[in-house]
Amino acid sequence: MFDGLLTASYIAASVLFILALGGLSNQEKAKRAIWYGIVGMGLAVVATIGGISFTHVNEFLGIRNAELLGLAMLLGALVGIIVARRVEMTGMPQLVAALHSFVGLAAVFIGINAQIALEEVQLLTEAGDLAGFAQKLYAKDIVEINILKIEILLGIFIGAITFTGSVIAFGKLAGRLTSKPVKLPGGHLWNIGLLMACIVLGFIYYSGDSGVGYLIIISILAGIIGILLIMGIGGADMPVVVSMLNSYSGWAAAAIGFTLENDLLIVTGALVGSSGAILSYIMCRAMNRNFVSVILGGFGGSGEASQEISGDQIAIDPESTAHLIEDSDSIIIVPGYGMAVAQAQGAISELTQRLRTQGKTVRFAIHPVAGRLPGHMNVLLAEAKVPYDIVLEMDEINADFPQTDLVIVIGSNDIVNPAAQEDPNSPIAGMPVLEVWKAKQVIVSKRGQGTGYSGIENALFFRENTRMFFGDAKDSVNKLLALMS
Repeated sequence: MFDGLLTASYIAASVLFILALGGLSNQEKAKRAIWYGIVGMGLAVVATIGGISFTHVNEFLGIRNAELLGLAMLLGALVGIIVARRVEMTGMPQLVAALHSFVGLAAVFIGINAQIALEEVQLLTEAGDLAGFAQKLYAKDIVEINILKIEILLGIFIGAITFTGSVIAFGKLAGRLTSKPVKLPGGHLWNIGLLMACIVLGFIYYSGDSGVGYLIIISILAGIIGILLIMGIGGADMPVVVSMLNSYSGWAAAAIGFTLENDLLIVTGALVGSSGAILSYIMCRAMNRNFVSVILGGFGGSGEASQEISGDQIAIDPESTAHLIEDSDSIIIVPGYGMAVAQAQGAISELTQRLRTQGKTVRFAIHPVAGRLPGHMNVLLAEAKVPYDIVLEMDEINADFPQTDLVIVIGSNDIVNPAAQEDPNSPIAGMPVLEVWKAKQVIVSKRGQGTGYSGIENALFFRENTRMFFGDAKDSVNKLLALMS
């Protein structure tokens, strides 16, 4: 009876996870979708703990599951609450990368533990009081054990790469590591050599009776691959990298789900893995990038575009900016990571309300890779109560720029760079961008004259119809609000 209840709980949790993913595609449904995910995860945890508690306490190797699980859940909940309260929205991309690393590390630990348990069980002549996972291991025949070893290998290999790669991605996004690509002499020959070593050790592990040592070495080598892989990718490609690591963590979880014979973990891992892969593909299309080329090097950190940019950046003061806004009937606002850093979304929302009250047409243009994470700008604008119906994606609004009186760029750089279309030798050549330079007038709110996260100079800032509104975005918009009151 309880097995049927456990299965039903897993099915219900899987359905809730699917509904959560589906709802996140729409801003209006996103909040409800998150609650689907919360309820689904709560149900999954309760059902899994119940599955352990109602068989009987597994004392194999001296472990009492209920006590350890309770302590782990308490510590995890406390850490989660502290982190959630402290991390700002600007820190979400690196937080997501850090959380991916936990999934990868868990996969490595579970895989090694499964091998330890397997070796202990194989020494026994009878099942005795074995229960839970140990009991399942004892019942396996030679074919099933060989399949289990493959699952363990995949879980550890993918998990180790996910762990170290996510740590490096966290460092790059947080500014603790350079955003430029860093490669060892010999380039990818190191990764190929390490991969071949993992394959050879994996074959030795698969063919032998004892293999914990081999698994530890494989996890170390795979971890080095993760470090070299992500260090060699430039800062401009980090959003794709985070999405890719999300996919990796899902496949690692699915592999461990097969190891533990947990259907819900398999389904959840497959959902995360496939959705992360699809998101990576969508983002690569938005950047006109080949997914393999991103993983093998990326374009960030080159520091300059191929064509020389002549002219000067023309600054504009708050008073002149206010006059330009007052003289414009149609306005498009393009938010970027600079808006998130300055936490200017509230001030921009107030500016939008005032302009709409005056009868002006105000809309927002969102690039798929604006910010450091997909949907970053949408979340910030929703948090500031900007109406959903005036927040448009790039494909929906790009054709409207020539008929627009004024574009206000808030902290965006690479996603509005005309070099993507005009310079065939540019590192971002062919990348779909917001064609803001086609508007009658452009105002760029920016802290200084530096390049964007990719290190590529932006020709937009030197255009005749562009004016640079230097300063912190929040302070700049607040000055405009004071002048317009």
